[in-house]
Amino acid sequence: MNALRNKVQLIGNIGMNPEVKTLNGGKKLAKMSIATNESYKNAKGEYVKETQWHNLVAWGKTAELIEKLIKKGSEVAIEGKLINRNYTNKEDVKRYITEIEVHDFLLVGAKTAAV
Repeated sequence: MNALRNKVQLIGNIGMNPEVKTLNGGKKLAKMSIATNESYKNAKGEYVKETQWHNLVAWGKTAELIEKLIKKGSEVAIEGKLINRNYTNKEDVKRYITEIEVHDFLLVGAKTAAV
């Protein structure tokens, strides 16, 4: 049950080619964004489509697979957990960031199997 405490699952389209860095020691880090869409009827009976953007990060083997398999526009199902962090910028202003740390992903509609 511990895995249910902080679990995120999304299906959407990748907004940019993943930015992959190799860190000291050879470990890889991948960063990208995913757009999720939601449609509903407003009070006037009109259909409204809303897009939400989410920041994604992945480490190690997952980052390596993302580098090989995911491109801008890919439709992807991801599973991971929410990460909140903060930092102070050059102007001494504290900034807050919420990201999803990707543990697993599946290319939707592709021949590639789940990772």
